[in-house]
Amino acid sequence: MAEYDLSRTIIPYLDRHLSFPLLAHLAEINLYPKEEVQLAQYELAKGTNMADYAVSLFEQIYPGKEVPAEFDEKRKNVVEKNERLQQEAQAVLDVIENPDVAQALRQDKNQNLQYLKDNYNLTLEQITALYNFGQFQYSYGNYSGAADYLYHFRVLSTDNDLNTSAHWGKLASDILTGSWESALEELNTLRDTIDSRSPASLLASASAAANNLPDPALSQLHSRTWLAHWSLFVYFNHPQGRTLLLETFLSPTYLNTIQTSCPWILRYLAAAAILSRKAAAGVGASAAPLSSRVRHAIREVVKVIQTEEYQYNDPVTSFLKELYIEFDFEAAQKELSLAEEVIGNDFFLNEFKEDFLDNARYLISEAYCRIHQKIDIANLSERLNLSQEEGEKWIVNLIRETRMGADAKIDLEKNVIEINRPPLPVYQTVIEKTRQLAVRTQALGVAIARSGSQGATPQSQTKPEATAQTVTVA
Repeated sequence: MAEYDLSRTIIPYLDRHLSFPLLAHLAEINLYPKEEVQLAQYELAKGTNMADYAVSLFEQIYPGKEVPAEFDEKRKNVVEKNERLQQEAQAVLDVIENPDVAQALRQDKNQNLQYLKDNYNLTLEQITALYNFGQFQYSYGNYSGAADYLYHFRVLSTDNDLNTSAHWGKLASDILTGSWESALEELNTLRDTIDSRSPASLLASASAAANNLPDPALSQLHSRTWLAHWSLFVYFNHPQGRTLLLETFLSPTYLNTIQTSCPWILRYLAAAAILSRKAAAGVGASAAPLSSRVRHAIREVVKVIQTEEYQYNDPVTSFLKELYIEFDFEAAQKELSLAEEVIGNDFFLNEFKEDFLDNARYLISEAYCRIHQKIDIANLSERLNLSQEEGEKWIVNLIRETRMGADAKIDLEKNVIEINRPPLPVYQTVIEKTRQLAVRTQALGVAIARSGSQGATPQSQTKPEATAQTVTVA
């Protein structure tokens, strides 16, 4: 199963500290030799200020060897720097935590800075001490403290670059402390910040490249790629994470990012679509209203899997391909067996193994029943990788909880399921085929009208916008 492990692929897009949980998981499942995993942990730890953790790893890898003196020096420097940065940050905190000051602060950051400068002689450079101390706290593993200081800094700072960096640090800190509601808020804020790049800045990419400056469009793509990887921590731990993942990753912007930069994220997109099967089908009394994107997630994901198969495939994506593109139930059964092991070894998905199998079996049953009127229970149980007794119980529960109950009957003597579907009226077929025709025609007309009205403007100013409209209509 090591060939399907994505840890080596994902870790380059993570912060050092976010990589530690993945390596700890690899150490537990014994997918790789224990010594290799410990060595990787040690190499990561050496680049942080967690000197004690690095020493403990060194002693595990090299028992009996003397610990390098560099760690004692690093520990001493960390303590000294921590005390200095704490004093600088505390001077700022003492001011902003004053009740009179807190009451005087407003939404306008520039006004707040002027107020602090006039009344308490605090400058932007001094406020940056909060950022420096928060970043240092994070570097030696005090994630909750880092989150607090970075939050206070962001409330006051007008430095866009440092604010963005503080957003990333706060998101990582919330992930590592398991504060999933706060992490989701940070994730959404950071996503809005990345997406808010104006078209004008993107049009300036040519001149930026000519001056050896970073291409804004390329920088935006890189930021979205990193955010897609970091978001996996949130989406697979937050209660509504799977449906939120589908909303985000199936949007045109992030779907393009996945196809361009990180096609392996398709595993998690496919898994989320399968895990959200009950919610999408409206199964359960408490099923909440969902967007069209989530309800039709399986259909959209299958299209992307088929398109990107030349770049990436694994048992999870292949299961959907065999089931919905090839309609090969035997191949889908084999892929599901492999997918069970892949899911069990995956850091983000292993806790959803049972739910994944349950939903995958539902999808097989649904597809199988859709093209058969009489189904042998023993045969269907085999396709679901269940014994006949387990299969009978599972099929009975399936019929009870879904809309199949009105059409399906179980003949216990013959051990078959008989499905009697009333024929769909012709007028209903016409309605279904033309349901969205008026809306799509109107959208196409608006896009054509806009393109025509912009025809008189210079091509360099209209081309990106016209392209975006064309993609939206398609």
